[in-house]
Amino acid sequence: MDEQRLAGFHVRLGEILAELDSADHETREGRAVVALDQQSVGRLSRMDALQQQAMAQATHSRRKQQRLRVKAALARIRAREYGVCVECGDDISPARLDSDPTLPRCINCTRG
Repeated sequence: MDEQRLAGFHVRLGEILAELDSADHETREGRAVVALDQQSVGRLSRMDALQQQAMAQATHSRRKQQRLRVKAALARIRAREYGVCVECGDDISPARLDSDPTLPRCINCTRG
């Protein structure tokens, strides 16, 4: 892969990481422990608050996994191994990387 294309992927991955960090910062409050006054809040309101918290925590978990994939892709760029399948060593198609720049495997290895 040429240096210009590699630099473009590096910038894009950095932007994805920044978006993930920003989204985590914005939703921090939704993941906090739910503390409700049992006397003044109804049962459905408590259940709704707990469900909202669970959804926020699940979203945070997905972002965490995405952050790990982005960091792994950045590490492959630094190691000059980006765009090469981690299983078979073949090149990953540029269209596949354009679709998801964090992909570590070619289509054949992904299919199994």
